[in-house]
Amino acid sequence: MYQALYRKWRPTRFADVVGQQHITDTLRAQLQSGRLSHAYLFTGTRGTGKTTCAKILARAVNCTNLQNGDPCGECPSCRGILDGSVLDVVEIDAASNNGVDNIRDIRDETRYTPASVKMRVYIIDEVHMLSQGAFNALLKTLEEPPAHVLFILATTEINKVPATILSRCQRFDFRRISPHDIAHRLTEIAEQEHIVLTEGGARMIARLADGALRDALSILDRAAAGSSEPIDEEQVASGVGILAGDTAVDLMQHILAGDLTAAIGQLAESYTAGRELGAVLDQLLGLIRDMLLVKTSKSDVSALLSPAYSPKTVQRLCEGVPASRLLAYTGILQEALTRMPHAANRRIEAELCVVRLCQLTAEDYDTLSGRVDALEEKLAHGVPVMAAAPAAQQMSDDGFPSDLDAPPPGDDDMPPWDGMDAPEPQKPAKPKKPEKLECSPQWNDITLAAKKLLPMSKFAQLTFAKGVLHGKDLLVVCEDSFTYELCNETSVKQALAQAAQAVMGREYRVKVLEESNVGAMSTRANPVDDIIRRAGELDIACEIDD
Repeated sequence: MYQALYRKWRPTRFADVVGQQHITDTLRAQLQSGRLSHAYLFTGTRGTGKTTCAKILARAVNCTNLQNGDPCGECPSCRGILDGSVLDVVEIDAASNNGVDNIRDIRDETRYTPASVKMRVYIIDEVHMLSQGAFNALLKTLEEPPAHVLFILATTEINKVPATILSRCQRFDFRRISPHDIAHRLTEIAEQEHIVLTEGGARMIARLADGALRDALSILDRAAAGSSEPIDEEQVASGVGILAGDTAVDLMQHILAGDLTAAIGQLAESYTAGRELGAVLDQLLGLIRDMLLVKTSKSDVSALLSPAYSPKTVQRLCEGVPASRLLAYTGILQEALTRMPHAANRRIEAELCVVRLCQLTAEDYDTLSGRVDALEEKLAHGVPVMAAAPAAQQMSDDGFPSDLDAPPPGDDDMPPWDGMDAPEPQKPAKPKKPEKLECSPQWNDITLAAKKLLPMSKFAQLTFAKGVLHGKDLLVVCEDSFTYELCNETSVKQALAQAAQAVMGREYRVKVLEESNVGAMSTRANPVDDIIRRAGELDIACEIDD
């Protein structure tokens, strides 16, 4: 009968345990020195080796021929525990044996010495499932067990274990196994099993396993059973029901380009192939997470990226995409993933999500991408964003030429010399630098109040805007065109007006401006007054009626 890979390749020595060297070295040292505890508590996520280490420790304490702290596997005790013939090593599932009576049976059994081995070992898996009465029944026995009894508790939810139990055990925290270690172990096992596993396939399985080697072996088992072809990324994706790395990148490219037909078509292919659409959206969210890391980090984040995508591929996807747009994508995807489990038709829900993603690009970026790209290019090369208007044509607020903006007098404008001594020439005064536009201190409170009135996708855009209170006006200056378009929606302005009134106790008119049109225009001593004046000239301010 075929045996699953995760059972067939379960480690039998501490030396074979992957990714938990900080625990296995300590246990081997205790076994060699004879300084064993009476109770151990192993905690960590699933598939990281808790039960495996418990079984190895149960054999090691009864082994008659230890090999550097590892059980020999050849003595009668080791063989008997491995084949299950030794009844003094008991493994209990607390999920189905969680009552007081079950613990009382254990307490009664501990009175008797083991029949065929040195120590009686109780391995209680998922110990957090015990009832409160069962925990209370276990306390005294766990604190002072007989010399021939060893308790090994394992749990995935340490927060549910009472502090009275924790204080009576030696606690060991199992880490998630790194993708590199999982991929290396998978390659070793595939060679022994004569399975052709490509490097890309091993990396993808390691990413999907999320730190659990047991899950990785189960995925490998499923992919290998479906076909005799080499197991690459496409084969793994087909077996698990998700998109391959290249397919996910192609879908993201269609979304970034606003190609709705291609994006929906690719989603339909995934649905026809039997892939779980919720997993497809989740994978797309993971790709956006990698793009945000590359886009916003000032240092190398290659080690933090998913193994399924190369850093060059993620960097290429990020070109010309502002972080605010990626944050808007995450909001849409998270809302869709929240609705998916309760949706009457998951395919329609996934397609509507892709439609929203593509429409966000088509409606808000197709007409503005040229301006934004040009602005970024100019900023990258140190070119001013907008040239100042000719000084002779600038007018003051009252409609007459401004004396401040008038050109300096030339030689023809000087009065005639009357023969008297000429005054000493004075150095021209340095022009006063415009003040930097700063957010009002109350802006953070206003955005937090608006968070309760807005969906997360729209609230996230407020983090890319500056808010300035000036008289009866609340100026919202956006850093890019995409943020401006979203903040300029009526629902967002109404939410900001309500939030400002709640925080400040008075009504405000909300005006939304784009920083690229305002940042280079503030030339007066008071930048706020200048922005209000230029907003009227540009006709880009939108007010909310009182």
